[in-house]
Amino acid sequence: MKIVKWKESRPVPPNVVTFNCSVEMTKFDIQNYLEKIYGVEVAQVNTFIKYVSLARDHRNRRYKPKDDFKVAFVTLAGEQTFTFPDLFPEKESEEDKLIEELKEKQKESELELKQRGGVPSWFGI
Repeated sequence: MKIVKWKESRPVPPNVVTFNCSVEMTKFDIQNYLEKIYGVEVAQVNTFIKYVSLARDHRNRRYKPKDDFKVAFVTLAGEQTFTFPDLFPEKESEEDKLIEELKEKQKESELELKQRGGVPSWFGI
């Protein structure tokens, strides 16, 4: 079983967790697995099978690029909620700061150029 973030058009509520698992697993297997191994109380399990379409290679032979898998929406019991941790927070690096400073300098020089009537600063009057 692999926990995934659902990326379809409709978002899921905060008490629903999405898993990709083997096609052979049933709803009861998923519920028992989560309750016995992880100690999570499960209220409901909804599943569907995601079929992978066939592809063709250079000799026009059909093959499956990856196996079919089952998607399980597990509703947690009670007031339990699940949120994905932010593993890669956006940090403002020194490069970003330098780029911003250079952009500001470029805007200032363009403003000075407009004030001089389009004549560059190196061209003395």
